[in-house]
Amino acid sequence: MAEAKKYEIRVGVTTQYLDDQSDPTSGRFIFAYNIVISNFGTVPAQLISRHWVITDAEGQVQEVRGLGVVGHQPLLKPGQQFEYTSGCNLATPVGTMRGSYQMTAEDGTQFEAPIPEFVLSMPRTLH
Repeated sequence: MAEAKKYEIRVGVTTQYLDDQSDPTSGRFIFAYNIVISNFGTVPAQLISRHWVITDAEGQVQEVRGLGVVGHQPLLKPGQQFEYTSGCNLATPVGTMRGSYQMTAEDGTQFEAPIPEFVLSMPRTLH
């Protein structure tokens, strides 16, 4: 159990529909998501890369992989957090995102920090 606590990254997400950038008549629904990555573990860890699985309301899946987030590979010491905002373009008014961050701890251990699934939804679409 102590080993699991050593490498503990938590991810929090809030989302927003961007009405001014969207065009529903053209099937263009733009969302912003704000991510807070927190190191609750006992060793510093660096975010190396990301993997997203984006699914729209018609079941179309897009996977995105890449280095860092918004041009950064933050090193998080225990108790520190990193916050960023990014965006997603969907062809439907509702979708989901989930994924993981690939992390490397200061001691060389590589591990994944899961990003729990969250919903992207145009206002007044879901009850």
